[in-house]
Order: sequence, then C-alpha cells, then structure tokens
Amino acid sequence: MRLCYQVATPDVKIDDSVTAYQGPLEKSFKDLSALGYDGVELMTLNPKELDWEEVKSLLEKYHLKAALVCTGEIFGQLKLSYTDPDAEIRKEAIRRTKEIIDFAGFLGSDINIGRIRGQYNKVLSRKETWDLAVAAFKEISIYAQEKKVRIALETVTIMQTNFINTLEEGLQMVKDVDEENFRLMMDIFHLNLEEKDIYDAIRAYKDYNIHVHLADNNRRYPGHCGLDFEKIIRTFRECGYDGTYSTEIFQIPDQEVAARESIRHLRPILNAVYQK
Repeated sequence: MRLCYQVATPDVKIDDSVTAYQGPLEKSFKDLSALGYDGVELMTLNPKELDWEEVKSLLEKYHLKAALVCTGEIFGQLKLSYTDPDAEIRKEAIRRTKEIIDFAGFLGSDINIGRIRGQYNKVLSRKETWDLAVAAFKEISIYAQEKKVRIALETVTIMQTNFINTLEEGLQMVKDVDEENFRLMMDIFHLNLEEKDIYDAIRAYKDYNIHVHLADNNRRYPGHCGLDFEKIIRTFRECGYDGTYSTEIFQIPDQEVAARESIRHLRPILNAVYQK
C-alpha cells in the first residue's frame, strides 16, 4: 500500500483548476516527502520538455515512487481526444499519449486515461465513437506493453464527459479492447456521483482495478466533507487491494494546506486498515 499526492510537472500551465501540487519539482517532492507521502502521481503535458534523469534522481533523493503519470491535461489544456471528429486531432492525442507512456516506462510507472477519451458528439454516431476509442486504446495498450506500462481507464462523471461514466461501461470497454495491460481505476469522487453504492461498486469490479483516486464528495481534500474514508479504504482492503491510493483534489485553500490535511486524515486510516 502506498499513499501518493498528485504533482504537476513544470510543463503544465499553472492554473487554479489543476488538481495537483504545482511549482518546481524539487520543492514539490521535498514538501510532500517531509509530510510523509510515499510517492507521487505526476501530471504532465510535454514530457520531452523534462529532464527524465533529473526527475528520477529527485524521486530517489526524496524517497518517493512515481506510481502513475496522468494524461488529463492533453485534453484539459490542449482539447485533444481519441474520439474527436477530426482525424488529425485524434492522431495527435495518440502521439502525445505515447510520449507519456515512454516517460512512464522510464520511471517504472503506469498511466491513466481520463478526459482524453473524449465524448459522444453530434457528428459521430455512438458506435463510431465507441469504435474509435477501442481502436485508440488497443493501439496505446500494445505500445505500452513493450514499456511494461499498464493503462488505467478512469470512469468519469457525466458532468465532465458523457462517455464511459460508470464502471459497467468501463468494464465493457476493457473487454472490447482485450489487452492484458488495459484495466480500470477507481476515482472515489466519480464513483460517488455515478454508482448506486460506492462499496458495492468496489466489490463488483475489484478484479479489474489497478489504481485509486481519493477526494471528498466536493473534490476537496479527504476529510473535508462527507465521505467515510475509513469504510472506503477498509472495503478496498477486504477486496484484496494493496496498491496505490493517490489524491486528486482541488488545491483549496492552497496546496500546502490541502496536502497537509489530506495526509493528516488518510494516514491514520491507512495504517490502521493495513496494520502498518
């Protein structure tokens, strides 16, 4: 079990909407290590702009593991997706994903797929959209196999996209793609909005889950609002999950407070549940 905090690399534009610790990487890693985090989930946009050896060296210096590299800002800041009606946009989304896979492979990390999958639109039929996504997921999964990288498909609330909102829909995509390294991940914020019961959903899809995002029901730091994180984490543990938990939260009131309060709430729960 590992507790991580999301960190934006310097190539990501600093913005209040970014759900990650921002600033120079060394400061981010130093701050989070001092708070007691085990690792980070990196949010990147243009990994070729980074010094990969320096990133790895800084992770080692501060005893952190890069568990996952996010692809979200490819859509968030560039509006590229696998299901855009424009074939050139789709091609560019896949190209950029492969660059992130290369970076993740170098760090020994996985990647996730969130908003970059795109959405249903008025130009393409639902079947055309689904088929484009299957083809893109299969292409990047086969590419990632050579790098020993797993791909975690994140189900996302309909308030952000109308495509693959529930774990049932996500599992159908996993089955259609049919690649061993293409699996699901569970984001508690999205599950709380899209599943009938968080705990039943965790149990029902446990065999396909390879990563977990934690945020309270208002997307702020865990313990800020109404979700029962002890019950959530205990359910994961009962299902045999011993992987990474990572925050994906708004940095409110600021990133220092959000990071401090997240671990203050989560670490005792994780230690008790996992008997660390």
